[in-house]
Amino acid sequence: MEPAGRRDVTDFALQGSAVRAQDVPSRAKVLARLRLGDNVFRYLTRSAAIMVLVLLGGVIISLIIGATPAFQTFGLEFLTTQRWNPVTEKFGALAPIYGTIVTSFIAMLIAVPIGLLIAVFLTELCPPFLRRPIGTAIELLAGIPSIIYGIWGLFVFAPFLQQTLQPALIATFGNVPILSSLFEGPPYGIGMLTAGLILAIMVLPFITAISVDVFKTVPPVLKEAAYGVGCTTWEVVRNVVIPYTRVGVIGGIMLALGRALGETMAVTFIIGNSFKIQSSIFAPGTTISAAIASEFAESDGLHQSGLILLGLLLFVLTFFVLAAARLMLMRLEKKAGN
Repeated sequence: MEPAGRRDVTDFALQGSAVRAQDVPSRAKVLARLRLGDNVFRYLTRSAAIMVLVLLGGVIISLIIGATPAFQTFGLEFLTTQRWNPVTEKFGALAPIYGTIVTSFIAMLIAVPIGLLIAVFLTELCPPFLRRPIGTAIELLAGIPSIIYGIWGLFVFAPFLQQTLQPALIATFGNVPILSSLFEGPPYGIGMLTAGLILAIMVLPFITAISVDVFKTVPPVLKEAAYGVGCTTWEVVRNVVIPYTRVGVIGGIMLALGRALGETMAVTFIIGNSFKIQSSIFAPGTTISAAIASEFAESDGLHQSGLILLGLLLFVLTFFVLAAARLMLMRLEKKAGN
């Protein structure tokens, strides 16, 4: 006779089999719930990506539809003439295109070397107690609204240039062939040079911040090896840091160029909004974005269609710039891989 409380081994085995049989449905439910969550997440991310393409396609289609009347009226002549007369409904995009390219070129000519020099200083030469204040100041420059830059440029920077820099440039290059045409005329204060300088200040934080981040990715062992064989700081930067990070640096420069091409409010304040091409960079001019911002609210009919066609041209110009940058980066990566 078995003692009280004792159970046969067969009972435990049968009970264990029953427990495992009961666990199978609950485990299947958990796996099904996990698969459901994974599928929902996959569809959400896919929908977000498709939404970006839909929005981009919607913007392109709306621009094409709005620009069709102007393009049918003027054709390719719209790209080669600088006339812009809403009264007679004669429009040409050459002056805004010229102003966009010139101001962006001036901005990048100034901002790229200064931004790279600041990035090198912050990563290689800056004392630790100065690194955070300078980095914070650069971040603050990036956060200032563009309209503040425009107001400051109109009331402070333009009068300063009119009284100091522009007369000095006229006196220096006034008798130099070719350069005299670039720096001729009265010092207006406002104009394409002022707009380019303001754009340089605005895009400088982007170049500097991205360059600092990519410079920090250089393995310390590479720089230490270069210093160990007697290289100077300049040689380390030129032969180690820049070659290692050139893809990221070019990407930051192209991002800044895209910002310069599309900047609106600051440029509208200080460029003068003149639809006329002049050789002097002191002269007033206009850009595509400034022309749209200053006239779109009062436009209708063919005038409005011409402004939308300007927007389409800016879209295409920015697309080709970014596509060229991407192609350049791909070639650099392929060359580095070989």
